[in-house]
Amino acid sequence: MAYNQFAYVYDRLMAEMPYDQWVGYAEAMWELLGKPVRIADIGCGTGNITIPLALKGYELTGLDLSKEMLQVAAGKWEATARQQPFGVTGTCEWQQQDARNWRLPEPTDAVISFCDCLNYLLEPEELKQAFHCAYEALKPGGTFLFDLHHPRQLQAYAEEQPFIWNEPDLAYLWACLFDEERCQVEHQLTIFRRCEGDVRYERIDEIHRQRTYEPEVVVDLLRDAGFGEVLVHADFTMEAPEEHAQRVFYTAVK
Repeated sequence: MAYNQFAYVYDRLMAEMPYDQWVGYAEAMWELLGKPVRIADIGCGTGNITIPLALKGYELTGLDLSKEMLQVAAGKWEATARQQPFGVTGTCEWQQQDARNWRLPEPTDAVISFCDCLNYLLEPEELKQAFHCAYEALKPGGTFLFDLHHPRQLQAYAEEQPFIWNEPDLAYLWACLFDEERCQVEHQLTIFRRCEGDVRYERIDEIHRQRTYEPEVVVDLLRDAGFGEVLVHADFTMEAPEEHAQRVFYTAVK
């Protein structure tokens, strides 16, 4: 689950993800609760949320377990910054750290973890550890924003699989195994990438496991970690999650 070779095709396969909606949701919550200057992005991946926020003037620290994802992110940030005709006022730095055990040298104003990153924590205690790290990293009054798959969404993956992507230079087969008792899914990915300047294809096999939790459990874990006010929304809106929701969004205030 370390996003090894997958890191180098990730952006291509995830091009239709609504990254702009995550950015918009975060800024809407900050308008309500206080606009940050410094932000930590946990599970930043290739920087698809980190970089747009930095371009808006925020100071970002992107953390991820995968050094390959961070390498891609750093290269994208350098290229993007060079392309800005008037320069950039925000900043990005990248650190390889584990979401279950991370820290910053100085307190930050906000912590984010979007695109179901925290669903990779497969035990409630691991989720609580991640929440405790976020609490410790925040200044008083700071905000922690993240999303998790709704329990129904993991079941939907299993019901709708397999998923197939087929283009001349890149293809994948994606199968899902669902453990109903744990509300956990195993994503089995087989990717075929055409070698540059060659007719042959490279095969990439990865297994990713995600687990999700009922909103009441998540709220209790946030409160156990020390957070006070906790807001719960669904699918980039300010509405409470219903059974048909795909993602549950949480905003916790220190």
